[in-house]
Amino acid sequence: MTVGAGITVEDGSLMVLGNKVLGEVHDNVVVTPASGGALANGAFIGVKSDQKGSRRVFPIGKLEELRFMCVFRFKMWWMTQRMGSNGQDVPFETQFLIVETNEGGHFGEGSKNGGEESAVYTVFLPILEGDFRAVLQGNERNEIEICLESGDPDVDGFEGSHLVFVGAGSDPFDVITDTVKTVEKHLQTFHHRERKKMPDMLNWFGWCTWDAFYTDVTSEGLKQGLESFENGGVPPKFVIIDDGWQSVSMDSTGVGFLADNTANFANRLTNIKENHKFQKDGKEGHRVEDPSLGLRHIVSEIKEKHALKYAYVWHAITGYWGGVRPGVSEMEHYDSKLAFPVSSPGVESNEPCDAFNSIAKNGLGLVNPEKVFHFYDELHSYLASAGIDGVKVDVQNILETLGAGHGGRVKLARKYHQALEASIARNFPDNGIISCMSHNTDGLYSAKRSAVIRASDDFWPRDPASHTIHIASVAYNTVFLGEFMQPDWDMFHSLHPMAEYHGAARAVGGCAIYVSDKPGQHDFDLLRKLVLTDGSILRAKLPGRPTRDCLFSDPARDGKSLLKIWNLNDFTGVVGVFNCQGAGWCKVGKMNLIHDLEPGTVTGVIRAKDVDFLPRVAHEKWTGDAVIYSHLGGELIYLPKDASRPVTLKSREYEVFTVVPAKKLSDGVTFAPIGLIKMFNSGGAIKQYESKSSTTVDIKVHGSGLFGAYSSARPKRITVDSEETEFGYEVESGLLTIDLRVPEKELTDRSRQSSSFHHLIASSSSGADNTPSTNTKDSGLK
Repeated sequence: MTVGAGITVEDGSLMVLGNKVLGEVHDNVVVTPASGGALANGAFIGVKSDQKGSRRVFPIGKLEELRFMCVFRFKMWWMTQRMGSNGQDVPFETQFLIVETNEGGHFGEGSKNGGEESAVYTVFLPILEGDFRAVLQGNERNEIEICLESGDPDVDGFEGSHLVFVGAGSDPFDVITDTVKTVEKHLQTFHHRERKKMPDMLNWFGWCTWDAFYTDVTSEGLKQGLESFENGGVPPKFVIIDDGWQSVSMDSTGVGFLADNTANFANRLTNIKENHKFQKDGKEGHRVEDPSLGLRHIVSEIKEKHALKYAYVWHAITGYWGGVRPGVSEMEHYDSKLAFPVSSPGVESNEPCDAFNSIAKNGLGLVNPEKVFHFYDELHSYLASAGIDGVKVDVQNILETLGAGHGGRVKLARKYHQALEASIARNFPDNGIISCMSHNTDGLYSAKRSAVIRASDDFWPRDPASHTIHIASVAYNTVFLGEFMQPDWDMFHSLHPMAEYHGAARAVGGCAIYVSDKPGQHDFDLLRKLVLTDGSILRAKLPGRPTRDCLFSDPARDGKSLLKIWNLNDFTGVVGVFNCQGAGWCKVGKMNLIHDLEPGTVTGVIRAKDVDFLPRVAHEKWTGDAVIYSHLGGELIYLPKDASRPVTLKSREYEVFTVVPAKKLSDGVTFAPIGLIKMFNSGGAIKQYESKSSTTVDIKVHGSGLFGAYSSARPKRITVDSEETEFGYEVESGLLTIDLRVPEKELTDRSRQSSSFHHLIASSSSGADNTPSTNTKDSGLK
């Protein structure tokens, strides 16, 4: 018997807290207890082997008839989810696996609540050991295998004792967090999300130029786009100037890749400064040397004219798609050399990629890893001097294909990421970096500072199969990625048949909210559900994840499940519900496909416990009763503890529910503040909420608009910013509404539009209240 803190190999089975998870475990499998980590029940799985090789596969044991969810790389750059119940269902390049077992039976048998109360959740994290990276995969015998790779034929020796970390417990979200934190302590090469500085741009509405212009972006287009938003009254506060601003060209012998919605992957970087499109009066083929006439002139202009807070630009981790051109003038000191990437067999077995194939054909100019910090620092210091506040660093996973001759993929990636993060720290003090095309554990387990990561493959405006797939992918990928960074659920178009669907998801995702609209093509009514008048957003506190009862169901393929995504605000919860059925990534066709042209209506339930951490923001004496408000339906429902209500959605429909713990005041009145009910994430507006007496509640609200709350009795009096105000009250539902107007000073003075708060006081008695002093910038309800 091998023991690892609640995890044992006994009689040929991997037992986790008394539950069999893997059977027929191989004799060379070793379990080592974790010591001093965040998790009480955790252990490392390794293998004993005297064989060498830069790529080895080791079977562990059989996974049979247990529900699991995993995220795996279906492309070199991106992950998506897969659900199953047997080892053969686990795809190549699986980087995260969670398995459900139940005391008393499988699939909810022996539990009064669908298995949730008695479930044990076991997380498998394949990690890094030395110069090797591990992933999981299944075989036809239902065995889970460890695939171990160095990415360099000359790196073939490994220890093998700490290849996969296994953690277990009764709360899946806590287990996942504690598992990652234990690995953090073990590896000491990365930091958990909670230890990282989040860039402030996450809290503001933004615009990215990519789908608006692709690589044809110009300084004039940039100005037109920002002007178009401002004319509609929803000005962005950050902008991402995506691919198209750099100085690039193709080698004379290069084979180009041409498409109307992507880059030419054969191009290489020829100068760290901007191309002629972003120089004042720039002309193609002519370089302006005066920095004030370069990128700085347009950045200064748009920041001043449009009150932009942050401007980011795009670049690849290797400079550009094809790297840095070797020997080019003014860049010789980076010692770039042509390298030809080699993809791993696991990636090759999944979806083919035009970008990688083009780079593999043309080669990539790889900056010497010993000089890459100087490359980043010179690039970023130039950008910072031009007024740029951060960078979107793309194509990151290409490094895993270039490890040969550099000590392997892990060593190369770590050198590049350490250099990148050191340059970001020096040049962009708000930690201004968005990691993109970066879904491999080489990078995740090497990131100590990077705090924002794109959560899925792109928003594809012209691919009808992609939209429901996108929402499901970002939610399930966030289960894993959200432990390392704040996932970014990508831009979208506000004027699009699926715009509201995408917008609702971003509102519950806790992520940045930004669009890629073409100038003049906006839905401002939709944007006002996401953006306040000062340009800020009501961002939820956590990365949005599927609810516990959705973790192992397949909301894209099973024809019967809705996807529910939960998040938390300061005093409320929020749940987005989506019908994602009808399309998914096809493991046979190896692409996104619509498999059901007419997916049916699906019914599920919504309940307070869908917000897994809701007790953390409820008052001490909370009984479990809650109020639920539906954004589209406009319906307020009081739900006793453990009660639920049905939710029925047609194909591609959604609903957003604000979930509020009900609080009984000492005078017998029950109260629950909902928030700004015209916004998707209504409860995100509530920044202060307390009862100052037996008859009074005091609320501070960020933003203006229609404020809603539940009150079991009609309030006697409400004051807003110290002035008594009229209010609406529906006796049947208990819905209380107050119109919080934009302060006059904000309407006339744009410089004050960062102070949109209201202070409200609601009283259930007609006598004088013990009203606290009120900040005139605050809008509160008492």
